[in-house]
Amino acid sequence: MNQNDLQHNDLLDSPIRGPTLSTSTSSFEALDPHDPNLSKLATKMFRKTEEYITNELNAPLEDYKLLEDMNKVTISKYSEMKHVAEGLNLSTNDLNDKFQQLIPLMQQIHEISDTVDKLEAAAYKLDAYSVALENRVKSVLQRKTQ
Repeated sequence: MNQNDLQHNDLLDSPIRGPTLSTSTSSFEALDPHDPNLSKLATKMFRKTEEYITNELNAPLEDYKLLEDMNKVTISKYSEMKHVAEGLNLSTNDLNDKFQQLIPLMQQIHEISDTVDKLEAAAYKLDAYSVALENRVKSVLQRKTQ
């Protein structure tokens, strides 16, 4: 090995554990003395990161829960609408049956109305005839008295 290779290996070796994969000066060794404030901040950062990731993962779950609740409410409303529609269907069928029962009676009423119209026309003719007859009788009586 030449001098460059030795210097490069020295950079990659950890003083306690030997060779490392990182040349970062911020690498953390568990047994190395470290700043307690830095440790607290790192712990707080990891907690906050965990909270953030947990909330990010829970957001779609909450969306799905909301969609599930909306679907349940929609199912309930459609069920109510189905019952209302079934009730309307029964009512419509009942009204249709009653209407079918009334058709013969309405035909009778129409026939009676036609008969009444004919009787009324006959009564007008009879009235006109009786007025004409009365006028004739009056004129015959007037001729006899003269």
